Amino acid sequence: MITAAQMRAARALLGIDQKTLADLADLSVPTIQRMEASKGNVRGVVESLTKVVEALDQAGIELIAEGNPSPTGGRGVRLKFPSPESLHNPPDTPEEPCGE
Repeated sequence: MITAAQMRAARALLGIDQKTLADLADLSVPTIQRMEASKGNVRGVVESLTKVVEALDQAGIELIAEGNPSPTGGRGVRLKFPSPESLHNPPDTPEEPCGE
C-alpha cells in the first residue's frame, strides 16, 4: 500500500512534520513514528494506513505504486499539482527567437 520511505518523502514534499501529519490523519504522533520506522511496506492497522493515505491525498500528494508509470518503474511520491512557488517563480529559461 505505502512504504515508510514514501511517507517520509511525502512529508518532505509538503514541508510538514510528523505532528502535522498525525493531526491531518487524526492519529497520534507515536502511530506515525511507528509507521515511518517500518521496513519496506508500512505495517499497522488498516484503518490507520487508510487515514494516512487519505490525508496525504487531500494534502495534494500522489503515491506512485511499484510498476506504475515512472522513469524506473519503482515506487514514488509526487505533488498532484504544481507547487505555489513554481507558479510564481518559473525556472529561468533563455528566450530563443521563434523560427530562426
